[in-house]
Amino acid sequence: MKLVILGGSGAGKSTQAQRLCRYFDISLISTGETLREAMSKENALDGYSELSDLGRYTQPYVETGELVPDEMMIELIRVHLTKFDVNSSWVLEGYPRTAFQAEELDFLLDDLGQKLDWAIYLQVPAAVMVSRSLGRLPPALRSAQSLPDDQPEIVQRRVELFYDRTVPILEYYDRRRRLLTINGDQSPELVQQNILTLLSIP
Repeated sequence: MKLVILGGSGAGKSTQAQRLCRYFDISLISTGETLREAMSKENALDGYSELSDLGRYTQPYVETGELVPDEMMIELIRVHLTKFDVNSSWVLEGYPRTAFQAEELDFLLDDLGQKLDWAIYLQVPAAVMVSRSLGRLPPALRSAQSLPDDQPEIVQRRVELFYDRTVPILEYYDRRRRLLTINGDQSPELVQQNILTLLSIP
């Protein structure tokens, strides 16, 4: 099984991706973790120089809350996916973020002899996305030592970018009959159960 989790900042992508990976006992591919791994100085020592080189280019975008350019993200995902056994199952969280990336992901999977089963969209109101994102850290910590993407103006920017880019992605997967839309404004347990129901898993 190969799944993509779609949703804005604070929609619960990471939570549901982790839950599904535990439920099915499959691998999690987190875009956020992949970016952090790419930006880590340890990679050059660990033999992942290709990831480390990509990390240097992506860092300025991550720090300002802007979307990393398609070409960079596509290459990051390619490097990551090629580490996996062709027949392994996984959940991809935080990617694709544009319709172009969605199409390129299909091309990449074709090259690897793989096929995406479903794109799961966690639908959450904008106000909920913002409040959830800002709620990840206490206010005192948020201003003093938070990551850039925990700051209010950057969270708001991410939500705006998300809506600008998301509709074409949903249309892309809907046309291919691979889109499952879930109300993400519920408890994590209920969201997971709704996902499993739509996947036709009792």
